[in-house]
Amino acid sequence: MGKKKNKKKKERENINVKTKVYVIFTILLIALIGVYYYTFHPAINIHLEPFWGAVIVVFIGFGCIFALNQIKDAWFSNVSEVFREKKLSFITKFFFVLALLSVFVFAIGSIAGLKVFRAKTYSQMLKVKTYDFAKDIDETEQITDIALMDTASAKIFGNRKIGSLSDVVSQYEVEDAYTQISVDKQPFKVSALKYASFFKWWNNKDKGIPGYVKINPVNSNAEYVELDKGMKYVPSAYFNYNLERHVQLKYPSKIINGYNFEVDDNGKPYYVCPTVTAKVGLFGGVDVNGVIICDPASGDCDYYRINNIPSWVDNVYNGHLLEKKYNWYGLLSDGFINSIIGQKGCKQTTDDFGYKIIGDDVWIYTGVTSVNGDQSNIGFVMMNQRTSEARYYKVSGAEEHSAMAAAEGEVQEKGYKASFPSLINVAGVPTYIMVLKDDGGLVKMYAMVNVSQYNMVATATSQSEVFSNYKKMLAKSGKGENIERDLKTIDIELRDIRFINTDDGTMVYLVSDDGKIFKQAFAENEHLVGLKTGDKLRIEYESSGNDADDIAYMTSYEYIEK
Repeated sequence: MGKKKNKKKKERENINVKTKVYVIFTILLIALIGVYYYTFHPAINIHLEPFWGAVIVVFIGFGCIFALNQIKDAWFSNVSEVFREKKLSFITKFFFVLALLSVFVFAIGSIAGLKVFRAKTYSQMLKVKTYDFAKDIDETEQITDIALMDTASAKIFGNRKIGSLSDVVSQYEVEDAYTQISVDKQPFKVSALKYASFFKWWNNKDKGIPGYVKINPVNSNAEYVELDKGMKYVPSAYFNYNLERHVQLKYPSKIINGYNFEVDDNGKPYYVCPTVTAKVGLFGGVDVNGVIICDPASGDCDYYRINNIPSWVDNVYNGHLLEKKYNWYGLLSDGFINSIIGQKGCKQTTDDFGYKIIGDDVWIYTGVTSVNGDQSNIGFVMMNQRTSEARYYKVSGAEEHSAMAAAEGEVQEKGYKASFPSLINVAGVPTYIMVLKDDGGLVKMYAMVNVSQYNMVATATSQSEVFSNYKKMLAKSGKGENIERDLKTIDIELRDIRFINTDDGTMVYLVSDDGKIFKQAFAENEHLVGLKTGDKLRIEYESSGNDADDIAYMTSYEYIEK
C-alpha cells in the first residue's frame, strides 16, 4: 500500500516538474518575443518577408514547448526514444502543422510575385508618358530654381552654422540626412538636429530638440530655425521617444519605408513616413499606399491614403523606389524572356539621380540608357516624388558621369570634383549644370555641359558668368539661334577700377559711384586699360535675374563724357 502511495506521489511530482518546465519555457519564449518586438519593432504584415520568418520560428518554438510534455522522465530522457514510443499530442502537432503551412504560404506567395510570371504587371506599375523636352521644360532664363548643392555640401554648411551656436553645439549635432523640399516654389534642404549621445538625450529629453537647419542650395545660405516647442519624438531619441519605435507601435501593421524630415509652408516641422505594400504576389512590386505624418513635438500621428496627402508634402515616393519602378517598366514591357534574351527595346536608368523643382513639387531626374551599358543616354526621365508622375524625354547624349568628367577636365589643374548635375533647357538645348568643389567640399566654380555635345563646356566662378559664357558658346556653335540675352544699360561714374589676375586670365572689375560692380575679361576688350577713376560711362551688362549675385558681367561700354 505504501509503495503505491509513493508511486503516485512521485508521478505527481513529475507532473509538477514538467508543468513548471512548460510554464517557464512558455514565459521565456513570450518574454523573448516581447523584447524582440520592442527592440526591433517589425511591422506585423503578411507582405513583409521577415514577418513570416518570425511566425515560423514562433510556431516551432511553441511546438517544442508543448513537446516537452512528451518526455517521461523530465530532464534526462532520450528524446528520440520518447517520440518513437509515444505519439505527439494534438497541440504539438497543431503548432508544427502551422509552421509547415506558413512555409508553404511563404513559398507560394514568393513564387506568385516572380517577374518571370508577372512581368506585365511589374511593367505597368509606373505610367510613363513621352514629352518633347524643348516644349515641356521651360527655358532657363535664370538659374535660381536649380538645387545645385548636394548633400555632402549641405552637411558642411549645416555643421558650420550649428558650430557657431555655442548653446546648441554642446548638446546637439545635425542629422546626416537632408531632405530636398520645395517651399513657395523655392528649393531648400532641411535637416533636424540630433542628440549627441544617450546622456545628452537624458538631460534634454523633457525639452526636446530645439530646432532644425534650413539651407538654400542656390546661394548656400544656411539658417538655424529655433522652435517654440522642442521635438521630442526624433530618430536619435531612446525608448518610447524614439521616432521609429513610436510611429511603428502606433501603426503596427504598416510597413514604413523611411522617416523624412520636412517642414510645411509655415515652417512647422514634421516627419513624413511613407507606407508601402506589395502589389504583385505576396512580396513583389512594393509600392507606396499612404503616408503617416508625425508631429515630433507632440507625437501625434495621422495616416493619409495615397490620394489624400497634404499638398505641402514633397517626399512620398523615394527616389530609389521611383528608379526601380522605371526599370521594371523599361526592362519588362516586352516580357521577361526579352529582358534576358535579345533585350530588344530594353532600357534602364543610370546609377544616380538629381532633383528639380517644378511648380511646388520636387521631381527627380535621371538619365536613361540602353542595357548594353555604354556611356551615353538615349533619354531622360523625370518623376514626381509626391505623385509618381513620370515624364520621358527622348534626348540622346552624354550620361551624367561623362558630363561630370568633362567638367572636371576643364579645370583639371585645380583638382576640383563635380557634383551630380541638374538638367536645364537653354534655348531648347538640353544642358547639364553642376558645381565644382575642392577637396574640402566647398563650391569653387560652376560648370555647364551640352548634353548632346559634351565637349562643349563652360566654367566660371559665378552662376551668372557661367550662364553667360555658355550662351555665348551656343550662339557661336549655331545651336542657340533662339537665345535672347537679357542685356541692360546703366550710366555710372567710375569710382574704382581693378585688374586682377586669375587662372582664367586677367579680369577687370569696375566699381560705380553707387557701389555696383561690373566685370569683363581683359582679353575681350583691351581698351579697358584706358579707363580711369571719374570717367562717366554707359555700360551694357548682362542681367542674371539673380539678386544674390552682386557682380554683373559687362558686355560693352561707351563714354558719356570724356
